[in-house]
Amino acid sequence: MTFDTALLTEIRDRFHHADACPIQGPRAFFENAGGSLTLKAAVERTAELMAFPDNQGRTNVASKYLVEVIAQGRADMKLLLGASTGEVFVGESGTELLGRLVRNAIFAGTGSLVIGSHLEHPATYSPCRRWAPIAGMTYEQVPFDVETTVVSVDQYRPAITPDLAVATIIHASPVTGMHVDIGAIAAEIRSVAPNCFIIVDGIQHAAHGRVDIDHYDVDGYVVSGYKLFSRHNFGVAWVSDRLATTPHDQLAGAPENVWELGTRDTSAYAAFSEVARYLEWLGGNPSGSDEFDSDEFDSDEFDSDEHRTALTPRQLIERAAAMIRDQEQDLVDAMMWGTGGLPGLGQLDNVQVVGPSNSEHRSGMISFTIDGHDSLAVVDELNADGVRTHARKRDYYSAGVLEPLGLENCVRASASHYNTRSEVEQMLATVNRLAGS
Repeated sequence: MTFDTALLTEIRDRFHHADACPIQGPRAFFENAGGSLTLKAAVERTAELMAFPDNQGRTNVASKYLVEVIAQGRADMKLLLGASTGEVFVGESGTELLGRLVRNAIFAGTGSLVIGSHLEHPATYSPCRRWAPIAGMTYEQVPFDVETTVVSVDQYRPAITPDLAVATIIHASPVTGMHVDIGAIAAEIRSVAPNCFIIVDGIQHAAHGRVDIDHYDVDGYVVSGYKLFSRHNFGVAWVSDRLATTPHDQLAGAPENVWELGTRDTSAYAAFSEVARYLEWLGGNPSGSDEFDSDEFDSDEFDSDEHRTALTPRQLIERAAAMIRDQEQDLVDAMMWGTGGLPGLGQLDNVQVVGPSNSEHRSGMISFTIDGHDSLAVVDELNADGVRTHARKRDYYSAGVLEPLGLENCVRASASHYNTRSEVEQMLATVNRLAGS
């Protein structure tokens, strides 16, 4: 099911700057992997709560209110992430939180080996490279499949030994746009090294599909607010009960499962709650529900207001994730196979798409190159035509992925569920012009 015009209009109206950059003016936004559009409600709640002079833990009504907001935020974090156990907390960014989780898992681990993959972002492999040798451990990065641009059990399996202390997995690549079956990889790890700490980078995936921590059997999962319809300056980490109580940086005398340092940013928790409320709203929307179908839901569940209102908040969020997945697949199909009478990226002889033309792992993103054109220059051309994309190049963010693919750089066009086919057509017009020159 894809969104009808009325629903898509309503969705876009809930976000800031859906149609225009506040500096550039009108533009189509395909830089969602760099940071999503921001919910208006998240901005409003942030401004409201940042103005409070009160702190938590005081004996006044304002302080008690802030404590309640934080408690609700924590509950909503676990709700959205599908976690019924463990602890959730905020930090400076997703990258900072992944560094903390990896470091503490390494020093708490019982073994001598740490593994990850070359598909990962430096947010995970950087702390592994730094802390594994200090802890007397060996760090190894397994390759990914350069044809599928996915890392799977097949690549992890040879590196998994009973001496494995920590493993990192990326849920979706911000370079190739492919998501990974983390449940299968985690199960393979557990079968050989049951005490291994497993840390997942969910930053790229969370805005594009369902997160279901209860079914992954991992110990850490991290997302970033600004890539999940919220704002900059905070990330969210979930840690298992087992990892939560390992030794970690904290104030002396604090409960052993507390990971936050200092006074918490109430507005970050509240902004995340607004994301949960948005997804509940989207998942409960009746538009097109008679045609809705997915592995998770029977379309008959949504044929009346009575059935929709009977769904739990978690079911609504799961339905929203399935709706987002279907909408983004339609946008990817339009990018790949054309729309508005324009050939798509997969139909142009001079355009090379990163990864398979058709892949069940692709999540709202296509990276590509145009023969005879530097990708950085292509991004500039698209920007001049009012289409916002980004170039990935062999810097410390992306070299680990691009080098095995034999690419110096590529254009990344990353969609979200609020994008439109007309915006895809706008992008394809520029690509077709450049590919024909």
